[in-house]
Amino acid sequence: MKTWSSMVLLIALLQGCATQLASRPASAPEDAESASAATALRFQHSSIAPTGDEAFIAPEELQPGDILLSSMSSFRAAAIRLMTLAPVSHAAVYIGDRQVVEAVGSGVRVRGIEEVLEEETVILVLRYPDLSAEQASNIRDYALKKSGTGFNYLGVTLNIPLSISRRLCELPLVPSVLRDACIRGMGVINQMAASESRLFCSQLVLQAYRHAEVPMTNADPRLISPADILHMREGDVSSVRIHRELRYAGHLKYPSPMMVALQQ
Repeated sequence: MKTWSSMVLLIALLQGCATQLASRPASAPEDAESASAATALRFQHSSIAPTGDEAFIAPEELQPGDILLSSMSSFRAAAIRLMTLAPVSHAAVYIGDRQVVEAVGSGVRVRGIEEVLEEETVILVLRYPDLSAEQASNIRDYALKKSGTGFNYLGVTLNIPLSISRRLCELPLVPSVLRDACIRGMGVINQMAASESRLFCSQLVLQAYRHAEVPMTNADPRLISPADILHMREGDVSSVRIHRELRYAGHLKYPSPMMVALQQ
């Protein structure tokens, strides 16, 4: 048993996998006083495979403020997935009326959900719990106001070395408070390098939420990647400290098992 535990820990160390001690209910009354029964070591995970047809939602089921995490079959998307060790490479925000706002190479733009579905290979939806209509409206207003804003190439470029060096912060058993402080400390240059005048995809999403006074995290949006947003979901382990876990709303699109095998 000790050998197996050591192997699991070694794999996590090599991947820079963040961990968290989480409480769990005791399985029997006699376990109530047992520390091992009261806590469990949770590992950050990157699985996004839907669990059956019930995991898929239609565009009509989207709600304003929903966060769309996606990826496509391109070299750039593959490079982002490789750097962040995650299956997603892009983030966008749904603003209602079948419209999505996103920051891409050409700048911040508004697109119809049909166009997004046609272009992306994978799309899953995360939802901030109990988002009010007023907050969703403020997110929409901010996102639309930023339409036409230039893309933050400098911020993305600086995130490349940060994505690698921050693995030291995310080693297993590093307390969440220390992990959060470590990532923020390593990202000081990123914070000084850009402003709201230019945005990249996940930065746009977090700043829209912050503008609506719904800060998902106190970490600077310029430090957050689409992978970081993915790990803010329920049942996962966030790299930075968050106020509330995001709920998984479902998948809009996911390739067939055969297609996944061909891509691998």
